[in-house]
Amino acid sequence: MKKRIILGSASPRRRELLTQIGVEFQVRVSEKEEIYKSSVPEEIVKELSLMKAENVASELGEDIVDTVIIGADTIVVLDNEILGKPVDEEDAVRMLTRLQGREHMVYTGVAALDFGPDEEKTVINYSVGTKVYVNAMTEEEIRAYVETKDPLDKAGSYGIQGRFAAYIERIDGDYYNVVGLPVSRVYRTLREIGAFSI
Repeated sequence: MKKRIILGSASPRRRELLTQIGVEFQVRVSEKEEIYKSSVPEEIVKELSLMKAENVASELGEDIVDTVIIGADTIVVLDNEILGKPVDEEDAVRMLTRLQGREHMVYTGVAALDFGPDEEKTVINYSVGTKVYVNAMTEEEIRAYVETKDPLDKAGSYGIQGRFAAYIERIDGDYYNVVGLPVSRVYRTLREIGAFSI
């Protein structure tokens, strides 16, 4: 029996990536508050992704047999500080000014909750890290990018798949992880638990 796959994320980029690799899925987003306890970036994203998936599972109630719920969370880390979504354009300028000419890490946590026919649950939870190198940028380039409004809903104030691609020198690791989902790893996870096949 084919399993139902639910993506517990509002991110349009994660939807695009799952669609791109041929996964059929539904979207269900929980509005519950997520508070993490860890101070280590790799553990923070694991914790948040698991919370997102668990929150969606709790809202599904009994309608959870043969269902896989995927939760994901992405953070940008510079000098051991998490750079979240900017509060406004000036905050975006401040973050991008710090990132330019340097390398930083992007971590995405993924949680897959696999519910079997008897509602027994298997939890798969991991994080993937990618190092991103940003070229030196002028203030004019930074402000021109911020004026596009593209950075305003993105962790670290940039989207690697958009106009900011012009300033990416290189990356070490999974490109799609920086977009918001390490799809190759997610594909392998879904295949291993029998939720997806070609």
